[in-house]
Amino acid sequence: MSKTDKKATVVIVGGGIAGLAVGNFLLRKGISCIVLERHSRDYVEQRQRAGALDAGGVRRLREWGLAEVVEGHSRGDLDSGVPLLIEGERRQWKREDDSEDVDGVFCPQQILVQNLIKVFLRDGGDLRFGAEDVSLHDIDTEHPLVRYRDAGSTTTISCDFIAGSDGFRGVSRTAVPDDVLTCSTHEFGYAWLTVMTEVPADPPAVLAVHSRGFAAQITRGPSASRLYLQCPLTDTIEEWPDNRIWHELDARFGEPVPLKGPITSKQVVPLRGVVFSPMSYGTLYLLGDAAHLISPMSAQGMSLALHDADVFARAVVQRVENHGSGLLESYSDTCLDHTWQRQAAAVWLTETMHDSGNPSYEGEFRKQIARKNLANMLERPGAGTLPPRAVDPLPQSPESPAVSTR
Repeated sequence: MSKTDKKATVVIVGGGIAGLAVGNFLLRKGISCIVLERHSRDYVEQRQRAGALDAGGVRRLREWGLAEVVEGHSRGDLDSGVPLLIEGERRQWKREDDSEDVDGVFCPQQILVQNLIKVFLRDGGDLRFGAEDVSLHDIDTEHPLVRYRDAGSTTTISCDFIAGSDGFRGVSRTAVPDDVLTCSTHEFGYAWLTVMTEVPADPPAVLAVHSRGFAAQITRGPSASRLYLQCPLTDTIEEWPDNRIWHELDARFGEPVPLKGPITSKQVVPLRGVVFSPMSYGTLYLLGDAAHLISPMSAQGMSLALHDADVFARAVVQRVENHGSGLLESYSDTCLDHTWQRQAAAVWLTETMHDSGNPSYEGEFRKQIARKNLANMLERPGAGTLPPRAVDPLPQSPESPAVSTR
């Protein structure tokens, strides 16, 4: 059975942070949109991922009248900085942006998703879970179509624009011709063992630089936290039984972790940065992880998604209200400029934190350079997101991971 649905100004493919933000932004301006999500509501609302939102992300939500979705979440007791353990010696790292008049927050992604869904549906938004086999058609024309399957029937929606926010493995980006899209990638050469545990983090974030490798514990709500342990790319979860994880965290923190408890999931995640360009093609616009991945060390994934959503929504509003296309035409350049700025900071921060520890990955020379950068960072309060001018990171050698294109 097939049917043609009503036309929407925007069809949003993907119900993650970027897609739900766009939906809420447009809804507040009275612009018709439909959000398609292939998973169930329960799955989406329980998906554990990022846990931090920077000041820019919070400000964007407030500007669109969505402050309520982060109410009750705060920076924690971070006025004096995030605890950073260097070979067991406790330091405080202040990561601030004096240009912002609001603070960032610790807010687990699933909580922000739950809140964005609740507000979108409460305000009359059209959100369709279980939308399978989504496909995009005629995106190089002014009359694109989105087709999906639901409960045995196929639905076709006509629209003016498509927001492709269905993640790195989604279908949206594959709709862009291969000879148009370029992928640039940086591989860091190591991975994180990421571990979900039913143990609260107090304080909300603790980082550690150690000769055994980088480690961290970050809050994921009042009764859960995620652990991170730097490890070789070749490691498998079978090599990391629960008792080894807790022992290794104790060693890298330089002191026993106060609380230990059940571990619910483990995954080995290679650290890398990825940027696709352009972020638009015809009437399709890529947002969030569909367009870029950033090192998790930067804690910028959700904030980048909100930036893309903000730029795209403003562009659509301009087109609908003023018939102007300038913001839509500049969408890709605007978002890529911001993305590359964040990628540059993320690479510097990731290498500083990781190269400072275990020299088996990049060698003793890089370790000493990273230690000097780390010392300078700690001596300059609020400088934790940009490299200091005095000590620049080394350029890539021919043997180091390079930027690749296709």
